[in-house]
Amino acid sequence: MDSQTFWMALGLMLVLEGLFPFLSPGGWRNTFAKLMQLTDGQLRFFGLVSIASGLAFLLVISM
Repeated sequence: MDSQTFWMALGLMLVLEGLFPFLSPGGWRNTFAKLMQLTDGQLRFFGLVSIASGLAFLLVISM
């Protein structure tokens, strides 16, 4: 992987991360408030699921 691919992936991630607060700031705020009520274990579980899903996606598209 060259550095241009890395920076393009990072840019795409930032675009996707910014869509929800841009399109629905109230919904984003409510979702964030609900996330603040979760325990550390619950947040870690969602993080682990997100990592595993991303890795599986990358594995599938790289074949």
